Amino acid sequence: MARKDHSAAVGGHTLKVSNLDKVLYPETGTTKGEVIDYLQRVAPALLPHAAWRPATRKRWVDGVGTPDRPGKVFFRKDLEDTAPSWIPRAQLKHKTHSNTYPLANDAAVLAWFGQVAALEVHVPQWRFDTSLEQQNPDRLVLDLDPGPGAGLAECAEVALLCRDILDGMDLQSYPVTSGSKGIHLYAGLDGTSTSEEVNEVAKELASSLESKHPQLVVANMKKSLRENKVLVDWSQNNACKTTVCPYSLRGRAHPMVAAPRTWEEIESSDLQQLDFHQVLDRLADGIDPLKGLAWPWEQDADRLSAYRSKRNAKLTPEPVPDLPENSSTQEAADPAAGDPVSFVIQEHHASRLHWDFRLEHEGVLVSWAVPKGPPLQRGIQRLAVMTEDHPLDYQTFEGTIPKGQYGAGKVAIWDAGECRIEKWRGSQEIIAVLSGREDGGLDGIPRRFVLIHTPGMGDEDHWLLQLAKEQPSGSSSAPGVRSEDELLADIPQPMLASSGRPEDIIEGDDWCFEMKWDGYRALAKVEDGAVKLVSRNGNDMTEDFPELQELAVLAPEGSILDGEIVALDGSARPSFSLLQQRVSHRHKKRLRQAQAIKLNFMLFDALQLPRSKGGKPQNLIREQYVDRRKYLEHAVSDGQHVKVPPAHTGPTLKAALKTSLDLGLEGVLAKECTGDYEPGRRSGSWIKIKHLLDQEAVVIGWTKGQGSRAASVGSLLLAVPVGDGLEFIGRVGTGFSDLQLEEVRDRMEKAERKTPPVKHIPARFQRDARWVTPKYVAEVRYSELTQDGRLRHPVWRGWREDKDPAEVRWEGPGAPFK
Repeated sequence: MARKDHSAAVGGHTLKVSNLDKVLYPETGTTKGEVIDYLQRVAPALLPHAAWRPATRKRWVDGVGTPDRPGKVFFRKDLEDTAPSWIPRAQLKHKTHSNTYPLANDAAVLAWFGQVAALEVHVPQWRFDTSLEQQNPDRLVLDLDPGPGAGLAECAEVALLCRDILDGMDLQSYPVTSGSKGIHLYAGLDGTSTSEEVNEVAKELASSLESKHPQLVVANMKKSLRENKVLVDWSQNNACKTTVCPYSLRGRAHPMVAAPRTWEEIESSDLQQLDFHQVLDRLADGIDPLKGLAWPWEQDADRLSAYRSKRNAKLTPEPVPDLPENSSTQEAADPAAGDPVSFVIQEHHASRLHWDFRLEHEGVLVSWAVPKGPPLQRGIQRLAVMTEDHPLDYQTFEGTIPKGQYGAGKVAIWDAGECRIEKWRGSQEIIAVLSGREDGGLDGIPRRFVLIHTPGMGDEDHWLLQLAKEQPSGSSSAPGVRSEDELLADIPQPMLASSGRPEDIIEGDDWCFEMKWDGYRALAKVEDGAVKLVSRNGNDMTEDFPELQELAVLAPEGSILDGEIVALDGSARPSFSLLQQRVSHRHKKRLRQAQAIKLNFMLFDALQLPRSKGGKPQNLIREQYVDRRKYLEHAVSDGQHVKVPPAHTGPTLKAALKTSLDLGLEGVLAKECTGDYEPGRRSGSWIKIKHLLDQEAVVIGWTKGQGSRAASVGSLLLAVPVGDGLEFIGRVGTGFSDLQLEEVRDRMEKAERKTPPVKHIPARFQRDARWVTPKYVAEVRYSELTQDGRLRHPVWRGWREDKDPAEVRWEGPGAPFK
């Protein structure tokens, strides 16, 4: 059969369905499309009995076959690898292994079950809570299974006997014809008894019935004892056992259903099993005999089921709302009426760096992961992968998701504010105007974004995010926002790279690679025949590097260029230690010695240059990276101290990293080939990948040295910014030269304060510590993190005079704070 793929919107999710005309029940001609349709129509009645229970599935991928040639059945516990990411799931530990089960919490999950021909859904008698911990059973079940010579009538007779016993226990019972041969009998519980206790009660009930009605009832599983009798199977109350879910289809020759029935029907002499047409007709007539046992849940009430299923409220700092009652827990604004709603974009350093793009809609934050960040210019499209809906409380969340938890890594708000939804066409197209903070990632400019669903790109969750052609009026002249030309009237802040790992670079994407230089970042402007140098935090460095004035004769007048100032050792390799010596020797008596250290200014980007030889310098920040590099290489010549090193032309990141290692450099910068230049922004279009672990840190204290270092410093205490404060990450005491120790002691004594600027510093680190105002930034190299989040074997590299404490970010593969 030829595959005919379609995309279907179900419960806020998009599902790829195929072969809808494939026959799954040959005797009735019932197709996969009819099965999915049944599951959607029965969902309001089925889901209250399946939600938050681990679902075991029986799949007939080629159909159930016929009585003489039954189809092959697959019994499935673990969630399929091909399952959509939005399927809620939970892990269940068994004696020797663990399984990850799907949770049938919404109609979209049932539709996916139909797509993979999971005709039967089996669940236990207990549920997970919001922390995904197993609860006590909330129902008791008896499976009445007729042996040879017995039938449905005998099962009905035993069901009535069971009802009398359960009534005597003050337990209301509900019968369900199983869709196979027998009857299931349910009774609700208050959740105070364990599965073992409930199992024992059920076993005792079955044994009592067997002793009173030995010709009709058997409680023993042996097949030899079951002829002409009904087995009262009590064992399905065991926490490890499951029962076919009420309203589930069965894998029989006909599409029969585990159908809830009334006691009047059980007492009827013409009791029969029901098929899915009959069940749908009953529901249409308002007949749902099991409604009294239904968990207080509505089909659309819990948009956050997938979100909850992936998070343990006890182990993550993220907001995890309680389960809803009979209605949505949050008031939804009406975007159709023009009501403003909220948005948040979060920078998320998880297993792969990405930006989480979230729009409020119908009481939740509908969410996408954008690997390269939201585009800030028209004509650029970014992949946006739809993820599970998030609670509204998530719009203020910042912090670190602990290792081992879903989405582990640091989360920071990139921008947030007001959103106006202009169009929301289900799973096809969304248009929204976002107005963020003045200092946010959107530059305080109202921006109109368009999200277009593109399942043809390879995955049902794939969308494209771009700026609309028509932007809101006033976007280019918003208060406090400068135009592109105004940005370049003075030297702006440089564009910043995000820290990443090799796996963040997806092969096949359009990336270019540069070597990463170990020095000081600087922007240079050629004006009136002279060069002005500015550090990344706006400090004027012109007088510190007089030899770099040669750039004035190597680059056109009006140029604004970006690069790295590096000091070279005897092997012509960048040495951060030598650069530190050069910067620290500022007294006149040492200046000559310092200037003996050879410097190079490695230029790698251009913000303003002529587009042609002899032309007038023009603004290039909206040009593609590959074009800016072309203008740079054509317009700027190499000199004694100024170099334009070639970008790596190898085809892969692996090749670029090898080149970097061969040259003794610290790593690679991956840059989006079509990306523009974003002044002052840390962007996913640039990702730095280092060979070794380096970390910038804020110095918060020091200890006196011992022995030969008694007159200087023993160690420096370090911290990194987290939220509104600082978190302690350890101390460094090695890697200093004697000259550096002297200078460090002098600097520390001038900045002393009485109290530590950081809370929760372990006592062993506070002994003999002297505290300083957290205004100095240093850089260290380390081997790994300890289990309590401290730097292991840190080595001093030097001061970062070019950075402010507020600019420090955790750069390692994980966070040292919880």
